[in-house]
Amino acid sequence: MPRLVISTVGTSLLTNQIDREFEKNYYDTLRDTVNCTREEIDRYDEDVKDIIDTLKKRAEEELNGDLDDIREASAELNGIYGLYDKEIEKGKEDTHLLITTDTAQGRVAAEILENFLKQKGLNSTSTYFPVGFSLSSSDTFSEGIASLFSYLQEIIVSSKHSQHQICFNLVGSFKAIQGYFNTIGMFYADEIIYVFEGSNEVIKIPKLPVQVDKSIIEPYKVQLAMMNVGDILKSSSEAQKVPNEWVLVDGQEMTLSTWGKLLWSQCKDYFLSQENLLNFPYIEYAQSFIEDYKNDKNKRAEEKIKLQETLARCSCLLTKKIDGVSALRQDGIIRLRRYEGKHKQIDHFDLPKDRRVSCIAKNNTLYLRHYGEHDYVNNNP
Repeated sequence: MPRLVISTVGTSLLTNQIDREFEKNYYDTLRDTVNCTREEIDRYDEDVKDIIDTLKKRAEEELNGDLDDIREASAELNGIYGLYDKEIEKGKEDTHLLITTDTAQGRVAAEILENFLKQKGLNSTSTYFPVGFSLSSSDTFSEGIASLFSYLQEIIVSSKHSQHQICFNLVGSFKAIQGYFNTIGMFYADEIIYVFEGSNEVIKIPKLPVQVDKSIIEPYKVQLAMMNVGDILKSSSEAQKVPNEWVLVDGQEMTLSTWGKLLWSQCKDYFLSQENLLNFPYIEYAQSFIEDYKNDKNKRAEEKIKLQETLARCSCLLTKKIDGVSALRQDGIIRLRRYEGKHKQIDHFDLPKDRRVSCIAKNNTLYLRHYGEHDYVNNNP
């Protein structure tokens, strides 16, 4: 089975090239500028750029050495070589994703590693970093991790659909990033790779039967469903009930933190595919809509999930906007619009797989009437 190998990348590949006895200023300089972006270095710190370039050349030369030299030079490659039992050519059919920070040092280290892996025939290798991601502050770090988690979710789900085994190589990078990835890996990775400190001995941790306690999530399922598709107002009494660790606050709005996204991702399909619809703010269900939902002949979980995610988005816009109905008409996903002719007082919006919802929009609320296949709803909106 092919693998998706996700490796966290730090800066030790560069700092390992420093002669600590004669170049202590190199180490101090890199430590002090570890969170500087490439643009900041190029603009203000020509001396730092020269140091990074010098260490980059040394690292590239080191990676032209024998296997012991390579594994000693790079923690990340030490893990990858351990994964393949020292025969890195075994990974030619695998996909490698290098995760780094949006910093001059992180990006240079990742570039060296990506080039090395491609030279070894691991051509499906790429690097990813969220824009602005660094450890310069807790806010910058939290925002970067949240963005990174959203990206990883898409990549991992897609890879699992194509029958890839998911492997997290956490030998390299900063401890803060490793801590987050270790927790994420408990839910998403089939295998997590570490190396014993100061050795080449690999530790492989298999997937464990870890599950989220849904009873803890249950009281907040509406708020979490809404924040998964948009921001909500933090002034809402319901929003204030959500545990602080699960949310990120930005001004007057709040959305899911990395932990909130992780928790919701593990149980959203369960909550959004139940027999009963969630009670979203500014969404009212006519009895005819409830019956359509419960009697839907397809009864596919994926369609129930898509419907409720769409309703969550509607609720977000209606909650945040003074004229939420106009926002729904302008929204590129919802595209709420009126019927013509004898049903011109009724609105509708479409869902994937030729499905439709009819409703009446008034007083900043959607009164949902019917749900089902396109023709069924059109003939009886």
